[in-house]
Amino acid sequence: MEYEAVIGLEVHVQIKTRSKMFAPVGYRFGEPPNTLTDPVVWALPGVLPVLNRDAIRKTIKVGLMLGCEIPEITKWDRKNYFYPDSPKNYQLSQYDQPLCVGGGVEIELTGANASEMGEHRVVKLTRIHLEEDVGKLTHFANDSLVDYNRAGTPLMEIVSEPDMHSGDEVFAYLNSLKNTISFAGISDCDMEKGQMRCDVNISVRPKGSDELGVKIEMKNMNSPSNARECVEYEIRRQIDCLKRGAPLVQETRRWDANLRVTQTMRTKEDAHDYRYFPDPDLMPVKISREYLESVRAELPEVPFDRQRRYMSEFGLPYSATSVMCHDPEICEYFERAVAAYPKNPKAIANLIVNDLRRELIAARQAGEDPETGASGEFSGAGSADSGRGLGLFDSKVSPEDIAGLAEIIDGGEISKQIGKEVFAEMFATGKPPADIISEKGLRQNSDSSELESFCMEAIKGNQKAVDQFKAGNEKAINALIGPVMKASKGKANPAMVLEIMKKLIK
Repeated sequence: MEYEAVIGLEVHVQIKTRSKMFAPVGYRFGEPPNTLTDPVVWALPGVLPVLNRDAIRKTIKVGLMLGCEIPEITKWDRKNYFYPDSPKNYQLSQYDQPLCVGGGVEIELTGANASEMGEHRVVKLTRIHLEEDVGKLTHFANDSLVDYNRAGTPLMEIVSEPDMHSGDEVFAYLNSLKNTISFAGISDCDMEKGQMRCDVNISVRPKGSDELGVKIEMKNMNSPSNARECVEYEIRRQIDCLKRGAPLVQETRRWDANLRVTQTMRTKEDAHDYRYFPDPDLMPVKISREYLESVRAELPEVPFDRQRRYMSEFGLPYSATSVMCHDPEICEYFERAVAAYPKNPKAIANLIVNDLRRELIAARQAGEDPETGASGEFSGAGSADSGRGLGLFDSKVSPEDIAGLAEIIDGGEISKQIGKEVFAEMFATGKPPADIISEKGLRQNSDSSELESFCMEAIKGNQKAVDQFKAGNEKAINALIGPVMKASKGKANPAMVLEIMKKLIK
């Protein structure tokens, strides 16, 4: 019998706000334990919660970006349970009237190679609701410590339908969600700092069946890659159990990243009785259509829409847009450069994606500050693979100078090869490209008589290439152009060299 997996995700995302969800105290990662608390966070007698308007607005913004319906009335409920990380013994959350309903997350499954666009589809959402985060427990051999700094931080819970079937889809879903939310400035979504956390519900069933199998929950995935690997392992484990006739038990499991296996944490009953009821201290919130339209007017372009626009409007290749369009900093830098020189967006994109990113990644790995070049810890966040957070605007190369270099190359003043030398100097010194070209005497040689003598020497030295070109092999002429560029120290105008070479051979 063949089986298929059915997967749904619950993703928690901390929202960037100045204060906590129901208290005026702020939250910052890495502060000394229990220093970011107040009587509201502690739930001391007589205190009352106050709604964070900014957290509500930002959650609605995410809902609109993901195509959710925003109900007119929303309310907050008490989710009652005892656990040491919750000082109230209940969590202020939303139950039957959340902020956002329905919607979906567009995902891309990787193509055959990096230059190909993969398959796109939309994973359906059930809801997005807004709640408060809990504290952080640290466990030791004989005891546990709790830090309430995080308690009360605004937290979006994004709940998908059981609409995924593989680890690759889970990986694509988490990356798409992370890109969309961070692009809008709602959250940094740094999973290592707990700003984005993921629980995965997995079941398997016979292929073709409509009934869901036994649901097993995987808790607190800390990266899209770990989630993918965990899901693939758990699917294999569950299918193996069914084939052996071993019963599957509804339970919560954890992923051991060192052993690369899932392990039982606790078994679960069919449902927890959280005794939800409307919070008596918080009134329901009415969201007017006027307010909703004011939020809609602030929506940024979602990454996949921007990627499609860059490909159609600027003619950029998929390989470039797949790097650029999921990073707001790169997009802003690119658009400023294109505004300065709109004639060749492809050349500008190439300089940013390949040359500038490569230098910034190398500088960060070497521990250098991209602005001063000084050694030391480089605090740019993000992965070297993606280039995210590399500090393009902190580098010595401005978008306008990138545009200037592209324009100079297009104008034939220097070759693309010399352009790479000029860019390296721009990155190191911050000087404009025109100044570097002038100082170093790098302008292309367009003296036809001198170029003709170089071409004659190349023709005399490679009769085989001349004969091949005459026989119809157009590419054979490249073997003749190389010696000319070498003789001119890379300064020969390639277009002129090609024209002269063809004329001389004929």
